[in-house]
Amino acid sequence: MKVILLQDVKPLGKKGDLVNASDGYARNFLFPKKLAREANAQAMNEYKNAEDSKNYKIATQKAQAEHYKSQIEGKTLVMKAKGTGDKLFGSITAKDISNEIKQRYQINVDKRKISLSSDIKKFGEYTAEVKLYTGIIAKLNIQVEDIDK
Repeated sequence: MKVILLQDVKPLGKKGDLVNASDGYARNFLFPKKLAREANAQAMNEYKNAEDSKNYKIATQKAQAEHYKSQIEGKTLVMKAKGTGDKLFGSITAKDISNEIKQRYQINVDKRKISLSSDIKKFGEYTAEVKLYTGIIAKLNIQVEDIDK
C-alpha cells in the first residue's frame, strides 16, 4: 500500500515521502499513530502540489544565490582598522565581513557561511569564500587598511 509519511519513520523514510508499506503495518501501526496517511487521489494531489512548491522554492533560492554571486564575485572589500606597524588591534572577523557585505551590497550573509583563508590580524590582502547556497560559493577579496590613512 502506498502511504505518505506525516512524520519521520525510522525504517521507511522522512516526513513527506511517498513510500510503500505493507497493508498490516500501515493499518495497524502507521495510521492509528498518525505517522502516515493513505495515498488516495486527494492525498496524491496535495503531495504533488507540495513537491511543486518545494521545487519552486529551491529554484528561486538558487537563482537568488546566483544573482548575489554575480554581485560580489571577485570584488574587493576595503576594511579600515586601527593598528600599529603592520599589526591590527584585535582582528577582522567573519561577523565584520558579513556586516560590511550587508552595508555595501544589501546582501544578508550569515557569518558562519564566510570562511577565511587565514585569520586577519595584519594589514594587507586576504581572500574569503562566501557560501551563498549549496554548491554556490563566491570568492571575495578583502583589503585591510589603517584607519588613519
